[in-house]
Amino acid sequence: MNPTAFEKIKIPEVKNIIVVASGKGGVGKSTIAANLAVSLARQGFKTALADADLYGPSIPMMFGVQNEKPAGGNKNGRDVMYPVEKFGVKLVSIGFFVSPGQSLIWRGPLASNTMTQFFRDTEWGETDFMIVDFPPGTGDIQLTTIQKLNLAGAIIVTTPQDVAVADARKAAAMFANRDLNVPIIGVVENMSWFTPAKHPDEKYYLFGKGGGEKLAQEFKTQLLGQIPFVMEIGEVSDNGRTIYNQSNGSVVKVFDTISNKVVESVPVKI
Repeated sequence: MNPTAFEKIKIPEVKNIIVVASGKGGVGKSTIAANLAVSLARQGFKTALADADLYGPSIPMMFGVQNEKPAGGNKNGRDVMYPVEKFGVKLVSIGFFVSPGQSLIWRGPLASNTMTQFFRDTEWGETDFMIVDFPPGTGDIQLTTIQKLNLAGAIIVTTPQDVAVADARKAAAMFANRDLNVPIIGVVENMSWFTPAKHPDEKYYLFGKGGGEKLAQEFKTQLLGQIPFVMEIGEVSDNGRTIYNQSNGSVVKVFDTISNKVVESVPVKI
């Protein structure tokens, strides 16, 4: 499983590629990836978001662009695809090419080839950060992406509960594998606590406590941030908006802190 045995996809206009991964579904990985990309774009960075979750693409809905299609074109004699843009973020997703209720029944090689084509044939333009929203787990799509792209690092998303941390540990171990050796930029803990609107000083740890910090310590990386459980985050995501369109200021502050830490941690300084 030596990544040097695979021909790398050259995307010279993209400076830093960061993957967002989780060991299991339902921990808010795509929400983290989408809002991290938006936060970076709001800071003035040229940002792209590649939806690599082919079996459960959610990025088009989160950005409210389900009915849009990437434009096609020809550049220097080859066919290219131009990303959809929203909130200052360039977007590519299989969700632009399938009906919302349609399921992809693909074996691993076909899925991997599709992702390769997405990265290779998209005209990304000058990009400071490309965020890649991985599917949950450690399958073919993840391995193909790691082997074919020069990654700046990975972000692991978990919730505090033990079962989520156990699965996130497997995802982190994949990146830490000596044959792959992708730097883990840090851990994001989602749904860390619930604070009632009428009692802003109270915290209720619905899913346990300390899982993200424990995982970060285990892999000798940083805890990028803890995101509270806020119903409004899910509501704005379902309606094609971002955390900057909801009223909880603490959530915005956490995401801006996370994006600042990411910028400080990447190998290519912008």
